[in-house]
Amino acid sequence: MTRVSRTRTAALAAAGTVAGAGAAALGAHALLSRQAAVARRRIGKPLGEDALDADRLWRASYGGATIDLLVLGDSIAAGLGAQRRKDTLGARLAKGLAHGMRRPVRLRTAAVVGAESSMLAAQLDALPEHYSPRVAVIVVGGNDVTHRVPVATAAAHLAEAITRLRDLGADVVVGTCPDLSALRPVPQPLRALGGRASRQLALAQAAASIDAGAHVVSLRRAVGPVFVSQPDAMFSLDRFHPSALGYRRTAEALLPAVIAAASGVTSH
Repeated sequence: MTRVSRTRTAALAAAGTVAGAGAAALGAHALLSRQAAVARRRIGKPLGEDALDADRLWRASYGGATIDLLVLGDSIAAGLGAQRRKDTLGARLAKGLAHGMRRPVRLRTAAVVGAESSMLAAQLDALPEHYSPRVAVIVVGGNDVTHRVPVATAAAHLAEAITRLRDLGADVVVGTCPDLSALRPVPQPLRALGGRASRQLALAQAAASIDAGAHVVSLRRAVGPVFVSQPDAMFSLDRFHPSALGYRRTAEALLPAVIAAASGVTSH
C-alpha cells in the first residue's frame, strides 16, 4: 500500500470513528430523553402542586422566648407528600427544636414546590419587613439537577442566600441535595446519572455552605441508604417525595444541627 493509500485509509477510519461516536452520542441522548418521559409518566402528579400549611406556633405550652424558625427551598422543604400538617418537614423540625430547647417555636415556611436554588432569593424577598429568624433551614437541589443547572451556578445561589440570612441574624442549616439514585421509578441509566449529578451538587453545596458560615447535613449520607432500602415506606404516593416516615427520618437527621444553630454553637 502506498503512503497516499495509507493516509487515505487512516482518514476514512478516523472519519468512521467520529461518525460512530456522534451516532452513539445521539443514541444516548435519545435514550435518556425517552427514559425521562417514562419517569414523568411513572411519577405523575398525584399530590398536586401545594404542600400543607404548617405555619403556626408549635409547643406553645413551653415557657421562655419564642424561637423563630424559617424553612426555605423546594418541595421537600415545603413538605409536599405529607398528609398531615404535623408530618411536614417544617413541623417536624419545629416540634423537635421546641422539645430540645424547651421553648415554643414559630414556624414560617417560605419554601416553594418546584424551586431551584436561584429562587431562594425570591423566597427571601417575600419575607415580611424586619422579620429576623433565629434559625433558617434550607433544603434545595433536586430541581437544579433535573433541570440541568450548572453545579457552580446552583452552589453560588445557595451561598448568596446563606449570606443574606446571616446578615439578618440567622444561623443557617443546609440539608444538601438528596441522592436521586434512590428514585426507583426512574429507569437506568438515567437514575445512575441523576445519582451522580446529585452527589456532585451536594459536595459543591457543602463546600459553599461551609464557606458562607452554615451548618451542613449530608442528606445523602444521613438518610439516603434508608430511602434506597425501604422505598415503599420512605416515599409518598408519587414515589418521588418523602412520606410521613420519610420526613420524620429527614427531620431527625437535620435536628441536631438545627438545635446547635439555635444554641449558638459554631458551625464546622
